[in-house]
Amino acid sequence: WPPVVLAPMAGVTNYPFRSLCRAFGAGLYVSEMITARGFLEHNPRTHLLASSRSDEHPRSVQVYGSDPDVVEEMARRLAGEGVHHIDMNFGCPAPKITRRGGGSAIPVKPRLMARLVRAAVRGADGVPVTVKVRKGIHEGLLTYLDAGRVAEDEGAAAIGLHARTAAQLYGGEADWAAIAHLKGAVRIPVLGNGDVWECWDALRMLRATGCDGVIVGRGCLGRPWLFAELAAVFDGREPGPQPRLGEIVPIMRDHAERLLAFFGPAQGVRQMRKWCLWYTSGFRGAARLRVHLLRIESLDEMLGLLAQLDPEEPFPLDALRRSPSKSGRTQVVQLPHGYLAARDDDLPPPAVDDVAGWDAALSGG
Repeated sequence: WPPVVLAPMAGVTNYPFRSLCRAFGAGLYVSEMITARGFLEHNPRTHLLASSRSDEHPRSVQVYGSDPDVVEEMARRLAGEGVHHIDMNFGCPAPKITRRGGGSAIPVKPRLMARLVRAAVRGADGVPVTVKVRKGIHEGLLTYLDAGRVAEDEGAAAIGLHARTAAQLYGGEADWAAIAHLKGAVRIPVLGNGDVWECWDALRMLRATGCDGVIVGRGCLGRPWLFAELAAVFDGREPGPQPRLGEIVPIMRDHAERLLAFFGPAQGVRQMRKWCLWYTSGFRGAARLRVHLLRIESLDEMLGLLAQLDPEEPFPLDALRRSPSKSGRTQVVQLPHGYLAARDDDLPPPAVDDVAGWDAALSGG
């Protein structure tokens, strides 16, 4: 059945969550975005975000980098470590990325993007390299079709399109027509991303756009069983009913135990706080516990709070299509001074001096 990919999300797609999703269904579960320079300079946090376990197969890492030489060396090292797939981030809309000429700013300069993809493919030496882009900076500066041609020409194995502009952030509706346009413009596989909130959305996207697979992002936050539902519908089976609260609590416990085992008790509990809100969003009575769930100091405290809720409470179906993360706001995309006047050059932006601080800021954790 069509490829299903867990979208890389900062502070979310660490090994504990990837392994939990993998337990529900087959797919490609991509790491949090890591910086090429931080990886090469052995930044501890970067290596933690990129780390895996022997049971993770295939192992997939998303890379942020804007210097072709650095990207090539990182791809070479990742391939040498046994990584099975490398994804290149050309879609991040965060101001701290775009103002330095990275993320969704890179496709604005097709020649620079070409150098980066070429370098990654060369360094990976046979390990598949894919790219992830957005439609463009805003509706007046769309870059995704040129980016698709660059990716194809430089040897990328596939391209993923988040069908929003960087200016949209995560608001509004995803423009699935853009996914169809990209599919018609390139020969390499196209993976669609945007507004896959439930399994039927994935089927609708495939039929509406002709894309080759789907990338799932915010729809699985607090709902890792979405991957089981996707496996069911792609196998021609009916997905099961949404779980009651009493069925979700053991999943939350499993998730928390994975976080504690990976990050250690203190950081693992801190990581779990936001997940408590996502898992319980929309359930009757959960709102009054939010402030307490955000302050939990132990697994037992989390379970004690959840025990105050009715385990027979049905899943709030109106929450299926409600974003558990990110507001609907838009932005004016920040680009380096003079960036748009130099779209034809292939020069990488200046390197970041504080790699450790940069990686910590990007991690979202």
